[in-house]
Amino acid sequence: MNGFLFERIIFGPVRSRRLGISLGVNLLPLDKKHCTFNCLYCECGWTMTRPGEAQDFPKREDIRMALEERLVSMRRRRSLLDTITFAGNGEPTLHPCFPGIIEDTISLRNETYPQARIAVLSNASLAGNRDIAGALMKVEQNILKLDAGTEDTFQKINNPRIDIRLQDVIENLKQFRGRMIIQSLFVRGSYKGVAFDNTTEEEVGAWLKHIEMLEPELVMIYPIARATPAENVEKVPMETLQEIADKVESLGIATEVYP
Repeated sequence: MNGFLFERIIFGPVRSRRLGISLGVNLLPLDKKHCTFNCLYCECGWTMTRPGEAQDFPKREDIRMALEERLVSMRRRRSLLDTITFAGNGEPTLHPCFPGIIEDTISLRNETYPQARIAVLSNASLAGNRDIAGALMKVEQNILKLDAGTEDTFQKINNPRIDIRLQDVIENLKQFRGRMIIQSLFVRGSYKGVAFDNTTEEEVGAWLKHIEMLEPELVMIYPIARATPAENVEKVPMETLQEIADKVESLGIATEVYP
């Protein structure tokens, strides 16, 4: 499975399960996935690039121009817009000009759709970088991934391509002092004969301890929605997701579940 890739810098707007009417921004190469993780469930497919390998990122000025053209065009047509969302073909914070691109986007948003939010979907692996963390703090929806409670499950499901451990991710998340949204995808199955399941009592219990300590503004819980690169990946039923959400709610933390 090659995965679903975005072939343009700007895509949409689309009606998102989580973000309303969302205009997407892809900062990654247009012909392949580029990420610090190799998640078994990723709709973009496998990460084939190597850490440190030179990449053909879209230029900052081209991103700004493409975004400005689309926003001006949408405003002229009086189109609705809830969110400008950085997602795309991998980890958006990998772009070497990420902080500057966020500054450009804030300026363009303020000029065209001042009520719209800016969202970044990130796995938090690079948030230990001060400039990247600072940029994430400037957006309204700083949406950061936490799929695992234990190191073993983190390595199995998120399958990092860089030298990083779950505790490193937790430390990156802690610096936001709750100024973030946690997104958690729950999944089970097997890959190359090795079982994985982040819905077990032990795994959810460990994950809940992280959530309680991090105190995010919101936790987004969801299952797989598209085909996955790994075979034998199972979609977790809504009933199980709701049970996990109820446990988060019992901590006094707002939670949303998406089918």
